Amino acid sequence: MLIHADFSQAVIIKPEDYHWVKSPRGEVDRVMLDRIGDEVARATSLVKYAPHTTFPEHRHHHGEEILVLSGVFTENQNLHYAAGWYLRSPHQSAHQPSSEEGTLIFVKLMQIPTSETQSLRINTNDPTQWQEIGSRLICTLVDASYEHTYLEKLKPQQLFTEEAEGGIEILITQGQLIDKEIVFDAGTWIRLPPKTPAHFQAGLSGACLYVKTGHLASAIAEYN
Repeated sequence: MLIHADFSQAVIIKPEDYHWVKSPRGEVDRVMLDRIGDEVARATSLVKYAPHTTFPEHRHHHGEEILVLSGVFTENQNLHYAAGWYLRSPHQSAHQPSSEEGTLIFVKLMQIPTSETQSLRINTNDPTQWQEIGSRLICTLVDASYEHTYLEKLKPQQLFTEEAEGGIEILITQGQLIDKEIVFDAGTWIRLPPKTPAHFQAGLSGACLYVKTGHLASAIAEYN
């Protein structure tokens, strides 16, 4: 299965474009944002767990990255992560995910190098995780030679600019971004290829963004 698998091409998916697809056993619903492969896949998705949902235990080749967007996501029946938690699990890690109250998560599969060996759990609701860098308010998640991943909070009408030599991926988790007269609401996913600058302005209520840069050049080299 190939979905938006040419990483040299720009992709924008708005909430009104979502196409929800059930997992083969029906445990969860997914919006496949990009994908190379079937059930074992390099993939970026939105995944929705209905209340009282349990997914079978499984192992992740080349790891898994999760940002909890709403509800509470549970691992191994006793580790509970509310909206705002960032989870990054390395190559060959395993878990049994579930949700008692239901949850929506942003998930990236098979995109973590084998050189990463430690799990990462960050509560982005914790004010101590955020730093003011010039005029920007940033929560750094990953700062490595092969990718830079962070959350950024924008004030109303604040400009967002990334030159993104190695490509950029953005998920609007709150508020709106504006490009000229085009408005992108919360839930919009944007992927721009290498050497495509990202220039946006936050809407009147500001915005919060999940941002990943530097990772698409290697994806193009491997898959395209």
